Amino acid sequence: MHFVWPQALWALLLAPLLLVFYLWLLRRKQRSALAYPSLSLVRAAMGPRKLWRRHVPPALLGLALISAVLGMARPVASVVLPADYMTLVLAIDVSRSMLAEDVEPNRIKAAQAAVKDFIRDLPPNIRVGVVSFAGAAQLVQGITDQREELVASIDRFQLQRGTATGSGLLMALSTLLPNAGIDLEAAIYGQNFGGYGNYASPAPAAPPKAKPSFTPVPAGSYSAGAIVLLSDGRRTTGPDPIEAAKQAAQRGVRVYTVAFGTPNGFIPGYEGWSFYAKVDEETLQAIAKVTEGEFFRAGNSGDLKQIYEHLSTKFALERRDTEISALWAALSLALILTAGGLSLLWFRRQPWGQS
Repeated sequence: MHFVWPQALWALLLAPLLLVFYLWLLRRKQRSALAYPSLSLVRAAMGPRKLWRRHVPPALLGLALISAVLGMARPVASVVLPADYMTLVLAIDVSRSMLAEDVEPNRIKAAQAAVKDFIRDLPPNIRVGVVSFAGAAQLVQGITDQREELVASIDRFQLQRGTATGSGLLMALSTLLPNAGIDLEAAIYGQNFGGYGNYASPAPAAPPKAKPSFTPVPAGSYSAGAIVLLSDGRRTTGPDPIEAAKQAAQRGVRVYTVAFGTPNGFIPGYEGWSFYAKVDEETLQAIAKVTEGEFFRAGNSGDLKQIYEHLSTKFALERRDTEISALWAALSLALILTAGGLSLLWFRRQPWGQS
């Protein structure tokens, strides 16, 4: 918990001063009290319970003052609340390593089944976009809340050569935040994208585009959306996925990564070749860590389905910073009313300590 106006907490110094003032009033009242022949007579008259009752209402008022001061400081706490509106972008690896049969019937079909179930189980207030990546990245389905269109887009996956994890992550980030200053072409294809190298036209080059600018925010601070990235292989082309993750972190976007497959994933006899497809867990862990997301490991279709079920629940309830000043104000009011009620009940409208 933190405070929007922490300067108000200086008022808490009044609490010990009020306690000293209350003790001074008690001592002053004792000096002006009538003399009794025996203190035991006073105790017998007051009863054992009334000895402490006189201090309860003032103590409650003191606690009410502390609660009111905390409310004035505008406390903010991170609480879990139902998501009002969220956007998810799914980035799915469609490299040919997804043909590995270490997951039945193979990785790509198991992933498609799990992702489609995940989409169907999401709350209706969550929109989804779908990005696929192999040697390059492409937007398969723009952000929508139409579940049928999203499920159909998963069936349109086509396996390709290469694994450009960084390109897939940048494409997903640009899809989630289209106006966040992401120079997608330069990041994926390089600063000279569009030129012809040594064979460039002698015509004057067009003036370079202004570099998009943005103001970095704390990692994980963006609460209106997230990226879920599933991959089964090691990057072979495209930009560095860790650098792409840093761009997501600078915009506050969390990336939840899923490593799918086993260490001995094997593709038998594809186009006359057989090769192993090892999962790059280290990179996926680093992406999740940089963006303050989470990393998951799925070795079979059952694991993958459980992970997506867990993610579905996570996105239905989101953690956000919420000001809770009203709670402290309500507590202060409740303490004041309780103090007044006990005073009327115990002392019958008489001043405290004169029962």
